[in-house]
Amino acid sequence: MMAAIGGFLSLLLHAALTLALAPLLVGLVRWLKARMMGRRGASPIQPWRDLVRLLRKRPILAFHASPVSRAAPYMALAATLLAVLLVPSFAGGMALSALSDLVLIAGLVAVGRAALALAGFDAGNGFGGMGASRELAFAAFAEPALLLCILSFAVLAGTTSLDGIAAIFRDGQVGLRVSLLFAALALVAVALAENARIPVDNPATHLELTMVHEAMILEASGRHLALWEMQAALKLLLWFSLLLAVFAPFGMAPAGAGPLLWLKGLALWLGKLGLLALALAAFESAISKMRVFRVPEFLGGALLLALLAAALLFVSTGLA
Repeated sequence: MMAAIGGFLSLLLHAALTLALAPLLVGLVRWLKARMMGRRGASPIQPWRDLVRLLRKRPILAFHASPVSRAAPYMALAATLLAVLLVPSFAGGMALSALSDLVLIAGLVAVGRAALALAGFDAGNGFGGMGASRELAFAAFAEPALLLCILSFAVLAGTTSLDGIAAIFRDGQVGLRVSLLFAALALVAVALAENARIPVDNPATHLELTMVHEAMILEASGRHLALWEMQAALKLLLWFSLLLAVFAPFGMAPAGAGPLLWLKGLALWLGKLGLLALALAAFESAISKMRVFRVPEFLGGALLLALLAAALLFVSTGLA
């Protein structure tokens, strides 16, 4: 009974932190990039100010838009929020831990992507259709790479449950493997593509011929634009938390732990998020966006790395 109450309370705290931190994480990355480029930069809380301002405004739909444009931002936000709630942050054994399956999380990410692409097509704008077609073309490489990474983790842990995988890595039962390095590189490449970050896309640009994510929400305004911005922030937090839960789960409070271990896990989780934000800002400041036609090669490399990781694990574990 006490374990169930603790799992429910940790889930509530996790949900509150997720909603509060997602826009701050985006603001932190922008601020760090600005500082690295010698500019002052906006405050990390600026995304929250923008969200509050946009939520007060009524959305204006395109003339030819259907009810899809009204429903898509809510569907994408709900799917992404549920996926974030399934990824453990500062503690394991949360109330939804039984559902924290990597295949389910990948499916929820795909639902959010489909809703975004439908919104881009539905507006009847040429740029929206162009961005949506590019997004779906990139997904043809990103999704198989993600599923192959999940297969690799399942071979090691014997389960696709994220709590189970995190426990295996936290206890040090996996050791150092070249296959895990390949899987990590593939997962990072997929994360960059899913979040429309450099080198796949530039979240700060509005140059029509190079836009992907921004092209699909070009017609969004008011409350709908706020929902899309929140969904993008939650997706970035989702991928950061996913990478930490799989490859750096140290410090995470185990299931049934008390508030003191929660505080320790929370402090470490926030520190690790800050380090990932710093690494992302440094990476994006050091390189430039690649040409659109080179992105399939980039994601094809991620798919090849994921395939090599799965093959090496099958051979090394004697499952071939």
